[in-house]
Amino acid sequence: MTDSSKHPRPVDVFGVGNALVDILAFVGDDFVREHALNRGSMTLMDAEKQGGLLVNLEHTPVQLRSGGSAANTMIALAQSGGNGFYSGKVARDTNGEFYRQDMLQAGIHFDVHPAPETGGPTGTCLVLTTPDAERTMCTHLGVSTTLAATDIDTDRLSRCKYSYVEGYLWDAPDPRKACIETMEQSRRNGVKVSFTFSDSFLVDRFAGDFHGAVSEYCDVVFCNADEVRRFCQEESLQECARKLGEIVDLAFITAGARGCLVVENKQISEVPGFPVQPLDTVGAGDAFAGGVLYGLTHGLSAKQAARWGNFLASRVVGVHGPRLEESCAHRLEEVIASY
Repeated sequence: MTDSSKHPRPVDVFGVGNALVDILAFVGDDFVREHALNRGSMTLMDAEKQGGLLVNLEHTPVQLRSGGSAANTMIALAQSGGNGFYSGKVARDTNGEFYRQDMLQAGIHFDVHPAPETGGPTGTCLVLTTPDAERTMCTHLGVSTTLAATDIDTDRLSRCKYSYVEGYLWDAPDPRKACIETMEQSRRNGVKVSFTFSDSFLVDRFAGDFHGAVSEYCDVVFCNADEVRRFCQEESLQECARKLGEIVDLAFITAGARGCLVVENKQISEVPGFPVQPLDTVGAGDAFAGGVLYGLTHGLSAKQAARWGNFLASRVVGVHGPRLEESCAHRLEEVIASY
């Protein structure tokens, strides 16, 4: 690996993920049950099925956000005071332009060439939040599945401190190649690689690939308790943390309101969360990763970064949607004071 100290890196993170317009709606439990949706998880579906759900929500208020897991993380990074580039594929349509403008307004550089409308629409994710704050996601990936290795701007990547890749990209061949290209180019240019597992179903489906990617490329791994249990094939979270620490130098394992485990150089530490009455859990893990990446790129220790990530996650679950409307950066010193 090259010595990154010889090449100043003014940009914090190069993010890669599915560029999806989030369509946010509150629904009752009966809506999820009647449509036989996979409650609390993400389901891929075609445009027709997603469209049918939207028809049934025509009298329900909805909100639009530029989304996708890694995009939400990049926005949390920017709201913490960091900066970054984001790579994801949108179409040359209304949703694609909305996405581009929304990302730019959030403070993240986004200028991947849009695909022609003939190639399909910009991807969308219908996020249904039930009264218990659980979120069920119904996703039509659209042209996000055409993100290719050639869309990765190696020059921009080489000027960043970290890359950040979401596991959701593994579900289609071309985006998977874009993930590997990002990781390989990161290693070649002395950029640290961070990777999030994204969802338990992905860990199940791509267990071998994920183990290989973590072992070969990753400096930092993000996952939640369910994901790491699937990854390590262990029930004990402490044993999972120990096993994960054998193959990666730094890992963050989130456990909801309890906070997270930080595994650093095989040492396991608990970092507590913040008490909160959740309204909507969508985006909590994404905000956590954004806060951690800000900390890691701005001189915080791993535990301080995790504490800041826990704080952002606690704030996000108190609002509707995957991100905060404004920055909490002024709270940083207060939040990490005892860490």
